[in-house]
Amino acid sequence: MQTDPILLEAGRWLGVASGGLFVLMLLGFGLGWGIRFRLVGVTSFTTLLAISCVAFAVSYRPLLLIEGAVAVPIVYDNGADLVIAAAPADLAEAAVAPSLEQVARNLRGSGRNTTDGLVTVRLRRIVPEADGLDRPVVLAEVQRNLGSGELINPA
Repeated sequence: MQTDPILLEAGRWLGVASGGLFVLMLLGFGLGWGIRFRLVGVTSFTTLLAISCVAFAVSYRPLLLIEGAVAVPIVYDNGADLVIAAAPADLAEAAVAPSLEQVARNLRGSGRNTTDGLVTVRLRRIVPEADGLDRPVVLAEVQRNLGSGELINPA
């Protein structure tokens, strides 16, 4: 798991600031300052920012880039077991397999409602067929096991 050092440092400094604000807030309540309730809000918000920075830094995972792959947009995701990406019209044949693998490997498993942990990823292109009619053509398909991360039937 990678962490972002800038966000961790920001979280540390915001934590120090929220500790100082907490001491000021307690002092304000003890001495009956007029801004004591504002200090509660500022302290709470600073603490929330510190926790959020640390949580995002720890949970962030950058996208995996595969050599020879072209960035293709995901056009359909049912949230369970099917993801479809759209290939541009000028996508080279050699870039189909790496592009499909890149999409499959960058899928996040959390929140997907699959019974067997398999997600089918398809790369498709729209081909004009007749006047006003287009036909989707599946260029490649792969299944990814979200539990192990392995690809099944790679293109």
